[in-house]
Amino acid sequence: MKFPPFARWGLAVLLLSGASSEAQPTAALAPLAYYELAPGTSRPTGWLGKQLEIMRDHSTGHLDETYPKLRDRNGWLGGTGDGWEETPYWLDGAVPLAHLLQDKPLLAKVQRYIDWAIANQRPSGYFGPLTKAEQQAGHLLDIRGTQGEDWWPRMVMLKVLQQHYQATHDNRIIPFLTKYFRYQLANLQAAPLGQWSEWSTVRGGDNLLVVYWLYRQTNEPFLRELGELIYQQTTPWTTYLGNRDWVMEAAANQTSAHWMNRHGVNVAMGLKLPVVYAQAHPDQPQLPQALRTGWQDIMTLHGLPSGMFSADEDLHGNLPTQGTELCAVVEAMYSLEQAAALTGDLTYLDALERIAYNALPTQTTDDYENRQYFQVANQVQVARGVFDFSLPFEHGMNNVFGQYAGYTCCTANMHQGWTKFATHLWYATPAKGLAALEYAPNTLTTTVNGNVPVAIKEDTAYPFGEEVSFVIDLKKPTAFPLVLRVPAWCPEATVLLNGQPLRTDGGGQLISIARTWRTHDRLTLRLPMVVRTSNWARNSRALERGPLVYALKITEQWQENRHADEGPYFTIIPGSPWNYGLPHAVVEGPTRTTTVAVKPLAASANDFYWNATNAPVTITVSGRRIPAWQLDAGVAPQPVTPRDGVYKGAVEAASETLTFIPYGCTKLRVVALPVIP
Repeated sequence: MKFPPFARWGLAVLLLSGASSEAQPTAALAPLAYYELAPGTSRPTGWLGKQLEIMRDHSTGHLDETYPKLRDRNGWLGGTGDGWEETPYWLDGAVPLAHLLQDKPLLAKVQRYIDWAIANQRPSGYFGPLTKAEQQAGHLLDIRGTQGEDWWPRMVMLKVLQQHYQATHDNRIIPFLTKYFRYQLANLQAAPLGQWSEWSTVRGGDNLLVVYWLYRQTNEPFLRELGELIYQQTTPWTTYLGNRDWVMEAAANQTSAHWMNRHGVNVAMGLKLPVVYAQAHPDQPQLPQALRTGWQDIMTLHGLPSGMFSADEDLHGNLPTQGTELCAVVEAMYSLEQAAALTGDLTYLDALERIAYNALPTQTTDDYENRQYFQVANQVQVARGVFDFSLPFEHGMNNVFGQYAGYTCCTANMHQGWTKFATHLWYATPAKGLAALEYAPNTLTTTVNGNVPVAIKEDTAYPFGEEVSFVIDLKKPTAFPLVLRVPAWCPEATVLLNGQPLRTDGGGQLISIARTWRTHDRLTLRLPMVVRTSNWARNSRALERGPLVYALKITEQWQENRHADEGPYFTIIPGSPWNYGLPHAVVEGPTRTTTVAVKPLAASANDFYWNATNAPVTITVSGRRIPAWQLDAGVAPQPVTPRDGVYKGAVEAASETLTFIPYGCTKLRVVALPVIP
């Protein structure tokens, strides 16, 4: 069944809220704080549109043509090749990208995988690539129980199918998922999540998320029973996050004992489990509290200036020499996007913004063809080596930029980062309004207040600029609430309506503007961005302005190489000094000791800004070199400072002007600097 674009949001809210003309809930799930909008409801423009177009024209749009594991005899198309996680990972980003850009070739490409999965569902409900037994038999079998294979890659494909349904309302998806979940309920006792791999056990929250999503569509009672079973078989992330012993142990233990529970990507996925499960248990406040406690503890013990935690591969403390896996970045973003919708907690929205605008862009090349397995906070070179990682591959390829360097999971999984962020700029509200909870240039087309069509053009240079304008297009005056986020970093925001001051609000809150809107109304949110500093490991300091963290600009000298097993890759060596300290005067008065220069962003979407050459904002400040701060075993260990936070070693007498650019625009950088007298 096809629905016109304007009708999609109204139907989506009906479905997500659990209302149905054919069935009434036997036990309703807790109300959602916000409702997700379908991929494609908003159309990214400006710099974000350019980012997505680059992805479409390069690896995201063509990975199935260039990556042998996806290209050759793909198991998710019925072949005998790879049938594990990487094709679903790629689709998990390629499907929303196709809808965000309404790109017909990419839509047709991803549709093949969806159609094959649906057409080849077994009578029992099992789906996915041919099992080894089926390959030997030469035809499909009615797979049951232990005849199946790993649950984990199917969990990723469930998310793909959910997004496909949200965008298209393909009437095959609900029966397909219902049949598969009946299969799970019938077989999880004989073949539990951990039957084939521990990956399924630690990542069961992704499975549970789609089970509860489907329950909101169908009200099928068996889904509640299945949800309880999946939760019982999943790693107890609620206990780990809420009881605190786990996160402290993870800071101290780097052995092989229970390493899957410290694996950064698993942690990033597991974050959402308490609030996902809380949908079925709204009378248990300890569930959402577990995530609040766990997120604070993780960022306290393992947090890095980019907004992410160390994950190289395990949680590994907060020193700026630690690394973070790209898969952990995109999975943490997805968990925070879900936590925001489920709880409405501003903490997760602020955290999502910081990761998206700092950690995410730095870890891929401008053409979106190469990526780092591990990024490092203070990354003064990009080179082969084992460094200070908890997973030092013998190849020493974890830090270089390449298509396949390190584990290739990131080659396939990186595509969901920008695409899902773009689909979660906006949410719908229970009051039949809209909520702009993350800011980037886009145009939203949806409905409000009883299915009234509305288009909102979000015109902004954010996160580089401090003004966000919303221009509203309506066929008739319509009353609805518009919710805006005032980030915690903003001391005070100003809201203007059609150029006239409307209100001022302090930071760290969501504000609702409920009124009768008319076409051409312009609502402008001004978020003053002042320079500030933040404190990190060993009393180091980072410069911040608005949602962006700034890093010392280092001249980059790229070198291309080739590894026999992992293909072409790039290393980067510094072409300028990096071992500087930040004067204590900057910590005491960052606004009066720094100079900010902002370049206007081009009106067209033809410019790419996430690199050192095109960085739209620079901060200049005086600093002095620390001669003793040198590379040691390939990294730049943080100089030790006493309690007062001021480095006591020798410092050059001459001051130099230092240039800082957004962290996300760097490949080489020092972001956490020692403080000097």
